[in-house]
Order: sequence, then C-alpha cells, then structure tokens
Amino acid sequence: MSENNEFEQLLEESLVTIHNGEIVEGTVISVKPDEIVLNIGYKADGIITKNEYSNQPVDLTTVVKEGDSMKAKVLKVNDGEGQVLLTYKRLAMEKSNERIKEAFENKEVMKATVASVLSGGLSVVVEETKVFIPASLVSDTYEKDLTKYAGQEVEFIISEFNPKKRRIIGDRKQILIAQKKKMQEELFSRIHVGDTVEGVVKNLTDFGAFIDLGGADGLLHISEMSWGRVENPKKVFNVGDKTKVLIKDIKEDKIALSLKFDDQNPWLNADQKYAIGAVVSGRVARMADFGAFVELEPGVDALLHVSQISKEHVEKPSDVLKVGQEVEAKVVDFKQEDHKISLSMKALASDTAEADEEVVEQSEE
Repeated sequence: MSENNEFEQLLEESLVTIHNGEIVEGTVISVKPDEIVLNIGYKADGIITKNEYSNQPVDLTTVVKEGDSMKAKVLKVNDGEGQVLLTYKRLAMEKSNERIKEAFENKEVMKATVASVLSGGLSVVVEETKVFIPASLVSDTYEKDLTKYAGQEVEFIISEFNPKKRRIIGDRKQILIAQKKKMQEELFSRIHVGDTVEGVVKNLTDFGAFIDLGGADGLLHISEMSWGRVENPKKVFNVGDKTKVLIKDIKEDKIALSLKFDDQNPWLNADQKYAIGAVVSGRVARMADFGAFVELEPGVDALLHVSQISKEHVEKPSDVLKVGQEVEAKVVDFKQEDHKISLSMKALASDTAEADEEVVEQSEE
C-alpha cells in the first residue's frame, strides 16, 4: 500500500461517522448573513442555513462568529453537494419543548415576547417553540384590539401542551385573575370606613364614577361627588383622572366612595352666614308649585315659598322667576339640624320700603 493510500486510510479512520438525526458539535469556520459552516470532525463540513437556524428573521453574522462552538442536529449526511445539512432551530425547539413541558406540568409562569398579533390572539416564541395565546385568554376583560401587545413581554402559563399536533396554548387570563385577587385581599385588609385613599377614574356612567383603588373598584355615586348638585359625572371627571376619595361604606366586596369631606361641609358655619335676619343672594336652582329653591352656595339650598316672593299675589313661582335667575332675599327661618333655610323677598321689600319712608320723614323734618 502506498504512503498516500495509508495516509488517506488513517485520515478516514480518524474522522467520525454520523447519521441523520444525530446531534453533533462543531466549530464555526465561516459565517455569512444566510449560512453558517461548521467543522464537525467529519470528512465534509456541516451547513446551517438561515431557515434552519431560527424561525425568526436574523442576520447570522450578528449571532455567531468564527471560532464559536455550536451543537446542531444532522438533517442529511449528504445534501447532494457533499456537505452535511444541519439544523440548529430544531434542536433548540426540542429543548424548548422540554422546557415548556416542564412548565406545563408544574404550572410555572413563563415569560416571552409577543412575536405577532393574529386575528384570534397572540403568538409568542419560547426559544424556537411557538405558543399561541387565544384572544379569550389574553386578559381577564374583553379586549377588541390586541395590537398594543405587539413586541411586549408577557407572562402566561401553559394550559395545553400537545407538540405532536403543534398545539401549545398559553393562558394569561389566569395570572391576571390571581394577581387581582391578591391585590383585592391586600386592599380590603388595609382600608376602613372613613379613610381617605387615592384612585384613578376607570369608568363613567350617568349615575356615578367607578374608581380603581388598586385591587378593587369603588363607586362614587353622583350624589356623593359634591356638597352641591352635579348634573353629570362626565362634567366633573375624565377617565384616567387621579382623585382622593373618602371610604364611605364597605359591604362585602363593594366599596362606596364620597367626595363630601366633613371639613368641607358648607353647613358647618351656615348658622353664622345665614342667621335669621341676614340678607342673602343666590341662584334659583329649581322650582315647584309651592315655591322656588335658591342655591346660596354649593350644598346649601333655601326655600323661597310662593307666598314670600312678592307683596302681590303670585299664583306660581314660574310666573315671576326663572331657573338660573339671581335673587336677593331675607332669611326668615333657619334650622341647623334639619339643614333648612327659609327666605322671603317680600320681607326684604317691606324692609326696604320702611327704610325709604324713614328717609323721607327725616328729610321733611
């Protein structure tokens, strides 16, 4: 046997033998944007194409460099050109499937970035394995538009694992429900009736506002928004507004809120401002057949009885007055406990007439 033949035989014997499906380790000897060449100790080099590196778009020169060591799986010992076709992504997928299977069995919370937003939900990738999160399991509330999740890292658990059917389902809803339950328990453990807390306006209705207190929502009824009268909550708040509110009542999981703070109660010093005999001015807020209600300040209304509007006979208040009109009158009765004040324009007119008569008499003298 010649020396050349002996050398070739020794070389062949020193090289490894490989088979399809085998996992090999090699050293990167060349890398291009769409191809990696590995020295795997075989008579032919191993090739990893861009498609067999990852399911994600990638420039291979940015992820590996010459001299790096890599493990890959043999797809074909001979790709038709004398080279060994390798796959990196399928090996990574097998590893990630094992990782996902473990998380599924242990109900472990996983994290991954949303790779794409689909019509029926979100697709996330754990290493090289795709996990689908249906729209119904993305949130604990209905969300029409899921595009806001694109590129975001989300937490989820694996609720279904069947890699053979390529059905791996993620569930984010369960995590959110559990988190909210924990926050709710923490909130109810620390709040008490009479506390002042801060919240964010979550939703507005005709009858009030729902305030997110960080764990549970509280209802701020329209009647509790001011000591005065509020026509519509949307004229007072916008969704997203931050506000400090008073815990008025707690019944099981329901929280009633108020903005009527005791130190701001307009009736605290009303006996001084609206004592009997005081002349006051206000705005006609509403009318009934028996009289008009005059708002002296937000939260303090007084009754101007129809018989006290004028010296002349008045059939009904609307014959003389209109809502929004500013009037001046005299306080003829005040009841602090009942929050009732009675006014008289007739008495004020009489006082004015008597004063005018006195001035005339004094001038004649």
